[in-house]
Amino acid sequence: MSLRVRQQNRRHETVPGDRLAALDAALGDLDWTVLPLGAQTYAVPAPSGDRAAMALGRPGDPRVLLVPGATGSKEDFVLLAPILAGAGYRVESYDLAGQYESAAAGPSPGRHFDYDLFVSDLITVLESGDTPVHVLGYSFAGLVAELALARRPDLFASLVLLTTPPGQGQTFRGVRWLGPVSGLVPPHTIASLMVWGIVTNRNHTSPGRLALARMRFGHTRRTSLNDIMRLMKHTPDVQGALAESPVPKLIAVGDRDLWTLRLHRLFAERIGAELRVYPAGHSPCETTPHQLARDLLALYARGR
Repeated sequence: MSLRVRQQNRRHETVPGDRLAALDAALGDLDWTVLPLGAQTYAVPAPSGDRAAMALGRPGDPRVLLVPGATGSKEDFVLLAPILAGAGYRVESYDLAGQYESAAAGPSPGRHFDYDLFVSDLITVLESGDTPVHVLGYSFAGLVAELALARRPDLFASLVLLTTPPGQGQTFRGVRWLGPVSGLVPPHTIASLMVWGIVTNRNHTSPGRLALARMRFGHTRRTSLNDIMRLMKHTPDVQGALAESPVPKLIAVGDRDLWTLRLHRLFAERIGAELRVYPAGHSPCETTPHQLARDLLALYARGR
């Protein structure tokens, strides 16, 4: 990344208070199980099984694919998707294999969820419509999107890593509260800690959002969470491919994310991505959707 781009990133890391920030601050609680008005639900075929999916916006408009992470689902984007669709994009999302309404999808009996499964599913979804596609990967799904871009760059119009672990290998090293001992903690214990933190509302989320998060655990396969935590300890290094890719790239994080801002900034510089930071935790798509959408739309305008 050039000095000019690094300086630009630092100038625009934090989003100033403005009308969009006021809209985000005024957001109230809602029933997060209800999809946006006009959203279509459907099953999209994928190698590991059918994916529960939604789409919003006019068919034929440029495609945006929003991919939720571990413990998440397409409902994570109920505030963000209508803004992007209203700007002229066909917005799609699907539940990862083993998660929520895609819980039945997964590996063959006796096998584990692995990166190839998640990447193959993502590539199949991208190939199901017009390409290239603007792809956003949320947290763990950002790691999957990185691997998919390295494998099939022709399918991507842009790449957004939303609070994605910065770097490869043992990604938990950079987590604020877990990092120093993460190498000693087994994946199933990390999964248990994650579930405990969510259901006991350690993030102080709203009642409607908490209800969705708790309800999803009644569907999501625990084996998928355990395997995802294992994968996050062994993420392949594709930084070179990301740095060489000409597609516009954006790292979008909250200023209270699980990983430190320093690590996100260093990763952005290594792969040639812009960095945007919001007054949020690990979920800017849920708490600052208007500000996030502004930066996504600016990125899309520079895509293919």
